[in-house]
Amino acid sequence: MSNDLRYSEDHEWVSVDGDIATVGISDFAQQQLGDVVFVELPDIGRTVEQGGEIAVVESVKAASEIYAPLSGEIVEVNDALASEPVMVNESPEEDGWFFKMRLNDPAEVAELMDVVAYKAFTDAQG
Repeated sequence: MSNDLRYSEDHEWVSVDGDIATVGISDFAQQQLGDVVFVELPDIGRTVEQGGEIAVVESVKAASEIYAPLSGEIVEVNDALASEPVMVNESPEEDGWFFKMRLNDPAEVAELMDVVAYKAFTDAQG
């Protein structure tokens, strides 16, 4: 876990640079999923509200919805995941990012957990 990332209760991570947020799933989430075999990414230009369904990740165990940790417009997706979904397992909080979004309300970032709070949250989940 990186100290500059923020985390949602749905196990997405966010890295913010100005008004652009990069989003992926946490290392904890990919461990729970197991081997990722497919990622369905959102369309560029799509807008989403915080908490809305935005993507799907499928593993050998299950398919899981990915929820937008912040409100905004999708401006870029990680096309490499189409051919190499295993990057979500190998580098979940770096190379395995899902999408980038332009934030509607940067203040929403403050609602997300920092690394210490997220570790406590995941430890409580067992």
